[in-house]
Amino acid sequence: MITVVGTGTGPDAPVAADVLAGAALVVGGHRHLDAVTLPESAERVVLGPLAPALDAVAAHVAKEHPVVVLASGDPGFFGIVRALAERFGPGLLDVRPGVSSVAAAFARLGLPWDDAAVVSAHGRDLRTAVNVCRARPKTAVLTGPGAGPAELAAALPGDRVLVVASALGDPERERVERVTAAEAAARDWGTAVNVVLCLDPARAPGPARTLAGPGPGPSRWALEESAFTHRDSMISKFEVRALALARLGPRPGDLVWDVGAGSGSVAVECARFGAAVTAVEKTADGVGRIRANAAAHGVEVAVVHGEAPVVLTRLDDPDAVFVGGGGGELPAVVAACARRARRTVVVALAALDRVPAAREALTGAGFTCDGVLLQSSRLAPLPGDVTRLAATNPVFLLWGERPRASVEGVVQ
Repeated sequence: MITVVGTGTGPDAPVAADVLAGAALVVGGHRHLDAVTLPESAERVVLGPLAPALDAVAAHVAKEHPVVVLASGDPGFFGIVRALAERFGPGLLDVRPGVSSVAAAFARLGLPWDDAAVVSAHGRDLRTAVNVCRARPKTAVLTGPGAGPAELAAALPGDRVLVVASALGDPERERVERVTAAEAAARDWGTAVNVVLCLDPARAPGPARTLAGPGPGPSRWALEESAFTHRDSMISKFEVRALALARLGPRPGDLVWDVGAGSGSVAVECARFGAAVTAVEKTADGVGRIRANAAAHGVEVAVVHGEAPVVLTRLDDPDAVFVGGGGGELPAVVAACARRARRTVVVALAALDRVPAAREALTGAGFTCDGVLLQSSRLAPLPGDVTRLAATNPVFLLWGERPRASVEGVVQ
C-alpha cells in the first residue's frame, strides 16, 4: 500500500505517527521530510526528478513494503496522486488530503472559489496561465521556477490585482500580499510562493451556481447581428461566424487575434468560449464599438487601435487568428498572421479578386489551406402572411492550419 499524505497548507496538518511507523520508504520534499520523525529503518527519498522516486516506490511495492509519500496540500489536485495512480493503479493508494494551496489562499481572503479558474504553471508553459488570467476575472495560478508572480504579472494587463500567497501553513513565514501587476513584476518573490490569485476588480463575481469552475461556456454562439452594435451592417454575418468559430476552435488558455475587427463580433464570440482575445481595429469609432460590445456581453477583449500588419509586431503570438479586414494590405496582413499563429488562420473575403493572394499567403507560410464559398438565404416575411428567401452577400472563407508536427514543435 502507498499512503499519500497531504500536509503543509492547513492551520494544523501534522502527519500521524502511526502512518510513518511501519513505512519502509518515505518520499517527499526536503521540508516535508525534515518536519517528521522517520523510522530508523526507513529509506528516505527526496522528491526531485519524479522518475527516480517512482522507481524507488516500485521496488518497495514489488516486495509489498509499505510506502509513505508526503506532499503539499491536496496531492490529488495538480499533485503526485496522478503519477502514482498511472504507475501503480488507484487501488493501491490510500490518499489523505490536506487543504490545497488554492483553497487556503482564497480562505485567507474570505473569498469563495467555486467560480475560479485554476491553472498550473509549474513545469508548464506560462502562456496558458497568462491567457486564462487575461480572459477570466478570477484565476488561481500554481507557480514554479521561471513562472512566478513577477513573470506572470509582466505579461498581464495593468488593471489586474495579484494576491501572492507564500509559505502557506507556516505560522512564522506565511505571507498573503495584495499587489498591482506592476508591483508584482518589479519584485523578487523567492521560492516560497505557493499560489498567485489574479483578480479583475472591474468584473464582479457572478451569483452562486451549481457547476464549479469558470463557467460552462456559451449556450449559443453565432449570435444574430442584432446582438452587436455595428455600423451600416458592416459585421460578419452569423453564418460566417459559425464556420469561422468552428475553424478557430477558441478555448480557455488560447490567445486569439481578430484583425480588422470592425464591430468585434468574432472577438466577442471567441471570448465567450473562454479564450483571451486581442482585437485590432484601425478606426477610432470601431475601437469604441468593440469595447461596447465586449462590455455588453460581459467578456474581456483587449482592443488595439492601429493598422495591420505594422501593429501586430507589438502583440504576443496567437494560437488562432481571424482576419476580417485588410484592404489592399490583405496579403501582407495574412502573411504576418500566418508567421505568428501557432495553430490556424481564418480569413473572410467578400472580394473574389483577393482570394488567390490570401491563399498564397497561407500556403507560403507552410499552412495547409482549404476554403468554401458561403451563400445563404434567410427567411423573410412578405405581406399576406407569406415568406420569401432573402439572399445575403456571398463570402469566401479560407482557413490555413499549421501541420500537426509543426504545432507540437511550437508548443514545446
